[in-house]
Amino acid sequence: MATIYEVAKAAGVSLATVSRVMNNNTPVREATRVKVLAAMAELGYRPNSIAQSLASSRTNSIGILVSELHGPFYGAMLTGIEAEFRAAGKHVIIAAGHSERATEQDGIEFLQSRNCDALILHVEAVSDDYLLKLAQGSTPFVLLNRHIDGLSDRCISLNNEFGGFLATDYLLQQGHRAIAYIAGPMWKTDARERYQGHQRALAAYHLSADSRLFFEGDFRETGGSKGLQQLLNSKVPFSAVVCANDEMASGALTTARELGFNVPADFSVVGFDNVNFAYYTYPKLTTIDYPISAMGQMAARWVLQRVYQQNTGDIQQLFEPHLVSRDSAASAI
Repeated sequence: MATIYEVAKAAGVSLATVSRVMNNNTPVREATRVKVLAAMAELGYRPNSIAQSLASSRTNSIGILVSELHGPFYGAMLTGIEAEFRAAGKHVIIAAGHSERATEQDGIEFLQSRNCDALILHVEAVSDDYLLKLAQGSTPFVLLNRHIDGLSDRCISLNNEFGGFLATDYLLQQGHRAIAYIAGPMWKTDARERYQGHQRALAAYHLSADSRLFFEGDFRETGGSKGLQQLLNSKVPFSAVVCANDEMASGALTTARELGFNVPADFSVVGFDNVNFAYYTYPKLTTIDYPISAMGQMAARWVLQRVYQQNTGDIQQLFEPHLVSRDSAASAI
């Protein structure tokens, strides 16, 4: 097996230059980089990651903790993060927290035990105090979809309240007044903020939310299905339904069709997230765009800048949602 010394000799450069090319952490002239990479390929040289980490005190690996691994939302998030790190020659280790405090803490401890250079955390159940204490440790981390005042410089979040406002305001502009709401689990910050936006939009039209037209779902298709069934069983008239995410909106659309209702002729449906299947539902889903892939990329750039001192440009910490109008929402009759 070829050694780094043989690579340096074949490329006609120093050991330090070969090391800089492999670690990709210090500028090297492009011609020199090409020469070193060609020598590595010709000799079949594969860097020893353990030796690299001992020499640089870096493992070139980043830990990612997400709530779940299923569904298009988390797929888009992880794809955005991994693509950014892959382009920078870094690798990711992924764990799931399942929105449970103990599991999230265990996931964080596991990633720390793997000597990750930094962490990207999409956590919902651990407390602000826990994260503030974690920030005092030696492992840098950035938070996705969560804002904590004491950690604002390491938070990348969405204006969820404004997204909730946009969804309901759009329906109000279309003439709807009896608007039902299928929420996410209300113990989650994003679910509460989206509902607060819904209430703000109603208040702008001198309306208030009707508790009989509210259902607390689970951010899954089953929640949307059960929510729509309960709303219909209540016998309280409504002309539109806002769902706090696209999975629940998809469940509501499917149940409406199974029960013989026509969307949007009988009632409109608006979702939240704009995941990839929103364009392929029937009818195509009007929804709020949540740029989670771009936010994942921004979290990765935060790590590359703060931990690896790479110039990744300005870090955007607050993202604004926007409405995507399709076929599932129409003017009130």
